[in-house]
Amino acid sequence: YWNSTSFLAWLYNDSPVKDTVVVNDRWCNNCSCHHGGYYNCADKYKPGSLPAHKWEMCSSIDKLSWGYRSNMHIDELMDEASIIEELVKTVSFGGNYLLNVGPTKEGVIAPIFEERLLALGRWLDTNGEAIYESKPWRVQVEDTGTVWYTSKGPVVYAIFLAWPQDNVLQLSSPTPSPVSMLGFAGALQWQKAPGKGLLVTLPPLPPSPLSTQPGWALRLQGVQ
Repeated sequence: YWNSTSFLAWLYNDSPVKDTVVVNDRWCNNCSCHHGGYYNCADKYKPGSLPAHKWEMCSSIDKLSWGYRSNMHIDELMDEASIIEELVKTVSFGGNYLLNVGPTKEGVIAPIFEERLLALGRWLDTNGEAIYESKPWRVQVEDTGTVWYTSKGPVVYAIFLAWPQDNVLQLSSPTPSPVSMLGFAGALQWQKAPGKGLLVTLPPLPPSPLSTQPGWALRLQGVQ
């Protein structure tokens, strides 16, 4: 009905963007997770392990709708911490993150959506080095489920979503290596952990923009 294959043939062979275009898996019956430059598979798809094919996680700030609802309630929207958690988990598994907002009929983004997007932008201002142009590491997540990894060349990033009560973060997967923290100028103390991995002593968190973040990233240089 849609002549998808004919259109794709033109798109990849003759269109002005034929050398750079990419398509998802939403253009035919039984395409999901089988055909396309990258896979969506389903809305809010979470693979649970590292897929072999490039993929994208489509999510929406409004948990009940992809469009604007004038009767939405605050508890029906994703909060900043939930958005950042989805982003971190998606990127750790090698996925792109698509975050939807529904504009009003006038094309305006509601203030609550604007607030969420600006909060995400502020977090990325500090931690974007661990997200942008990153690739999956050999380990995607620690067994605790609170530390997620990305990599970029010789650098590995450990993104932790919960601050340890004793200010000591245990990383079981990396070998001991120099450690620094994105957004923190001071040096971090670390030592080899009993068994394997390393123990990183984090800075105390006085009242500051850093202390209000729902997630932090460590940079591990030359780690194995």
